[in-house]
Amino acid sequence: MNKIFKIYRPVILLAFVFLMGIQIAIAQKIERIEPPFWWTGMKETSLQLMVYGSKISQSRPSVDYPGLTIREIQRVENPDYLFINLEVAENTRPGMAALQFRFPKGKPLTYSYALKERASGSAERQGFDNGDAIYLLMPDRFSNGNPDNDNMPGMVDRANRNNPDGRHGGDLKGIENHLDYIAGMGFTALWINPVFECNVKTPSYHGYSITDFYRVDPRLGSNDDYKALVDKAHKNGLKVIKDMVFNHFGDGHYWMKNLPMPDWINQWPTFTRSNFRAGTLTDPHAAEADKDKMLKGWFDVMMADLNQENPLVANYLIQNSIWWIEFAGIDGIRMDTYPYSERNFMAEWMRRIHQEYPNFSVVGEVWMNSPQQVAYWQQNYRNGDGFNSYLDHVFDFPLKYAVGEAFMESNGWSTGAAKLYETLSYDFLYEDPQKIIAFADNHDFDRIFNTLGEDVQKLRMALVLIATTRGLPQIYYGTEILMTGWENQGHGYIRQDFPGGWPNDSVNAFNGNGLSEQQAETQAFVKHLMHWRRKSDAVIHGKLKHYIPEEGVYVYFRYTDEQSVMVVINNNKESRSFRTERFAESLEGYSTGTDVLSRTYFDQLRIIHVPAMTARIIELQK
Repeated sequence: MNKIFKIYRPVILLAFVFLMGIQIAIAQKIERIEPPFWWTGMKETSLQLMVYGSKISQSRPSVDYPGLTIREIQRVENPDYLFINLEVAENTRPGMAALQFRFPKGKPLTYSYALKERASGSAERQGFDNGDAIYLLMPDRFSNGNPDNDNMPGMVDRANRNNPDGRHGGDLKGIENHLDYIAGMGFTALWINPVFECNVKTPSYHGYSITDFYRVDPRLGSNDDYKALVDKAHKNGLKVIKDMVFNHFGDGHYWMKNLPMPDWINQWPTFTRSNFRAGTLTDPHAAEADKDKMLKGWFDVMMADLNQENPLVANYLIQNSIWWIEFAGIDGIRMDTYPYSERNFMAEWMRRIHQEYPNFSVVGEVWMNSPQQVAYWQQNYRNGDGFNSYLDHVFDFPLKYAVGEAFMESNGWSTGAAKLYETLSYDFLYEDPQKIIAFADNHDFDRIFNTLGEDVQKLRMALVLIATTRGLPQIYYGTEILMTGWENQGHGYIRQDFPGGWPNDSVNAFNGNGLSEQQAETQAFVKHLMHWRRKSDAVIHGKLKHYIPEEGVYVYFRYTDEQSVMVVINNNKESRSFRTERFAESLEGYSTGTDVLSRTYFDQLRIIHVPAMTARIIELQK
C-alpha cells in the first residue's frame, strides 16, 4: 500500500492542488452585487452593497477610490453573502471604483463598481398631482410590440394567448407604440402594473411574483427599454407611475434556493397564508396572533413574505426603489399591499424617498372598506397611537365600492345617490382629501361596466363622478371601450387583451376600426371628459361642496374664487327638473351655464332639467 502511495503521491498532490484551485476559483466568483451601480450626489451618503458569490464571506473587502470608504462589513449566517456598508462622501466624483476582495488563499478579486453622475434636476422632479388623470394598464395584456420576446431562453412560463390566465405577449414596445393613444385620450399619467422579472412556473403575466428586483422581465423588454419608454412618455406629456412590491416576491428568486439569512423571510412550520385582515393593524383590541398572521403570512404559495424588520432587508428594498427612480426617471410609485409590510419600515421608506425627491409622489394600495381604515394610512393623520405613515396618496376604496352599489340601488335614506354623498362626507377623516385617488375598478375587481349591469348611462355617471370629485381619477384600460369581465371567473377575464394590440385582431380600439357604436361613443365620451378636466381649474384646484341628494339627484360644486362647476347626477329612471334656490350659496354671482357634456346652454339657472340616468357638468358663468 505504501509503495502504491509513493508511486502515485505526486499525482495525488497535483490533484489536491488542482481541486484546491477550483475551490478558490469558486470562492472568488462574484455572482452579483446589488445595487448594480449607484450615483454620486445623493442626499443619503451611506450605501449598502449586497455581494453574492460562493463563500464570499471568507474574503476581506477593501476599496481604493477617492471619497469612498467602507464603514462596516456585515457577515451573515450564509457564507455566500456579504454586506458592505459604504460611505459616499459629498465630493465623490463619478467613475469606476475598485472593490477588492482578498481571500485566505489565492489571488484577490477586483470588481469595478460604477458610480454615476446624478442627472441634473433629478432631485427636483415633480410627482403626480390633482392636475393628472391616471390610465392603468397591464403590460402583458395591452399590446404586443415585439413578438420576438414572447418566449425567452431560461424563462419557464411560456406564452399562450389561448389561456386566459397565461402570458399573452404584451410588452414595453407595445405600450411605447401607443403612448399617443393614451395621451390623445386626455390622460396625463400612466400606471403600469409591475414589469420586474417574474421567472416562476405559476403563470406570472401580472408581474407580482418578482424574481429579480433589478431587472425588467425579458419577455417585456430590457431595463433600457423601460427607461426609453419613460423618456418617450414624458415627450408625450405623460408621467409614469411604477408599480412596486415590498411585501413579497416570487419563489423562483435565487434567494429561495439560498437565503441570505433564516429571517430574510417570514417562515412558518408549514405554509401559512395571510388572513388578509389589514384592519387588525389598527384595531386596538386585535390579538397578536391575528396581527402576525396578517403581516407575516404569505400572500400565496409562490410568494414568499419578506421580513422588513430585518434591517438588511429594509435597506435593500429602500435602495431598490431609489435606484429605479434615479435610473428610469419615473414620476411616481404605486406600492402594492401597502399595510402588509411592517409599518415603521414603510414610514422610514417614505422619509428616505422624500429626502432624495421632496416632490415625488407615492400612492399606497390600502385595500380597506371604510374611510376610517384608509385614512389611518395617509400622512399626518391624527392617529391615537401616534403613528405617521408619511404616505402621500391613498386609493379611495370606499368610494369605489359606493360607486358600484349606488347606481344599482333604489334611492333611499342611505342608498342610491345618498350612498355617494355619505361616503364623501367622511372626508373629514383624511388629512388631505385632495390627495386621494378616485377609481371605479382596477386589475383586481369586476369590470365596472359589468358591475353596473352593462348599462352605458350608469357607466357615464360613474365616470363623471370619478373625474370631477376631489382628488384625481384613475381609469382602468378598456373601460373607455366597455370591456367586460367578472373576477370570480378568474383574473384573466378582468385582464383581457386590449383589442388592436395584436396583429390580426379583428377589432382595433386604437384607431376605432371594428368598435360597436356604443363602444365608439363611450370612447369619445371619455376622451372629451378627460380633455375637459385638464383645462378645468375648478376641478383641479377647487374645493368641493355637495348637497344632500333629494329624489335621487346628487348635486355638488367644484369651485375656486374665479371659477365654479356644477355637477348634477340624476340616479333615476325618469328625468328630473328642480329649482335651484337651495343651492344659492354656490350659485351666488353666477347667472348662466353650459353643460360641457351635452353642450346645452342654460340662459338662466333657476330650474335645471336632467334626463334620466344622466349626469350634467355645468360650467357656470357670471
